[in-house]
Amino acid sequence: MEEKTADEIAKIFTNAGDSVTVINADANFAAYGTRTGSSDTEAEWKAMIQRNTEHLEIIKAYKKVDGTTSIWTSESFTDIDAAITKGKTLYS
Repeated sequence: MEEKTADEIAKIFTNAGDSVTVINADANFAAYGTRTGSSDTEAEWKAMIQRNTEHLEIIKAYKKVDGTTSIWTSESFTDIDAAITKGKTLYS
């Protein structure tokens, strides 16, 4: 296994924004239904929020090959941390 390059790390961080967007899109299930017109159940919506929240937690925990050092350097996790907190309240 090789260390991730700076470009790979940047792409992972940028792509994490997709999960932040999903979590932040709606204040609740009713708002989701209104916005999307989806036939998803509330349980399905909560599962989607939970998957995205857990995805962000996994990304935050990424380590270098040594298994202890974080791959992250100067990235700001403010939006990701807020999305994790919000996501947990939405699916709980």
